[in-house]
Amino acid sequence: MDTRTDSEVLKAKVCAEIDRRATMLIDASHEIHAHPELNYEEHFAHDLLTSILASEGVDHERSAYGLATAFEGRAGSGGALVGVLCEYDALPEIGHACGHNIIATAGLGAGLALAAVAGEAGGRVRILGTPAEEGGGGKIVMAERGALVGIDAAMMVHPAGADLLAMSTIANQELAIEYTGEAAHAAAAPWKGRNALDAAVLGYINVAALRQHILPNERVHGIFTKAGDKPNIVPREAASAWYVRSPTVKQLQPLKERVLRCLEAGAAAAGCEMQHQWATHTYSEMIDCAPLVRAYVANSERLGRMVLDPSASPVVGSTDMGNVSYLVPSIHPMIEVSPRHVSIHTPEFASYARGDAGDKAVLDGAKAMAMTAIDVWTSAELRADAAREWASEVSARG
Repeated sequence: MDTRTDSEVLKAKVCAEIDRRATMLIDASHEIHAHPELNYEEHFAHDLLTSILASEGVDHERSAYGLATAFEGRAGSGGALVGVLCEYDALPEIGHACGHNIIATAGLGAGLALAAVAGEAGGRVRILGTPAEEGGGGKIVMAERGALVGIDAAMMVHPAGADLLAMSTIANQELAIEYTGEAAHAAAAPWKGRNALDAAVLGYINVAALRQHILPNERVHGIFTKAGDKPNIVPREAASAWYVRSPTVKQLQPLKERVLRCLEAGAAAAGCEMQHQWATHTYSEMIDCAPLVRAYVANSERLGRMVLDPSASPVVGSTDMGNVSYLVPSIHPMIEVSPRHVSIHTPEFASYARGDAGDKAVLDGAKAMAMTAIDVWTSAELRADAAREWASEVSARG
């Protein structure tokens, strides 16, 4: 099954399998969109997607790898192993404004189509339902517990305002800050107080000043999560949450130290105590495996999608798919679902994620990934090139 003819036949078959399931996949996308769930709370999506795997006769495990809302589907008994990753968590207040309903169902569609031809093609597919991409690091936890063992290539597609080779990813780590001062009556005896909100505000201002002197491709942003209880009480407690981002994990470390010093200075100035907690998981930058990207681009062009360089319409962000890409050859292309001027993580983008362009992205994303997986299954040369270039890139990043 190594000839061009055989590959073409298999690609036609997986596309037909996806078309046969088009209504089901789009309905599932709409259902997930209508039931947004946050990190590790994606019970509706988990149950819906695994029920489809069951109805399709795909061997699967619910609540896989010790995570209640993770799952794994499996098909094939020999040959190269491709991992197709599904995300399905949403954002607070604005729901599926990152379009994870599309990621979930495009991944499901690709996985089902590959399962249907795995025996004939001599390949294997692992369909991974990965919760909590929006900060919870579900893929990192699953990888630590063995979800990526043996995978030759991992892939997913992410909705955006254009078809892009990759997302412009940067490493990220979350930071939680708690300030403690001394409560007092704000009118009767304010001098007895130590204002924790002042500490938080001063720390925020320090970080704002720091932003002038960090690299153009670094990012620091934060919010106040606690700011006092009543205006006439000097706030004893305040809290803030931060994202600290840099182009690579290596560059992230010194930036983290600078940000922490800014926040500590706010506490010192206000006479308050400060405690900090870095999130357990650091999100790595994405290493997009060039040979796999080229295969994906060629397959997308078969569908009439012209995939552009990320500089054409940059989408900057962080994802735990970056951690996956440090462990196995991976791709994370973007697929168009909205006009370019519409940013992800906005209510407007959420509406496009359920619109006609979003539905088309479910099917085209599934087909492009399935055909790329066929390339991996049938081309020993592609697998060797991907493994070699990926290993070289990981080594270069230290």
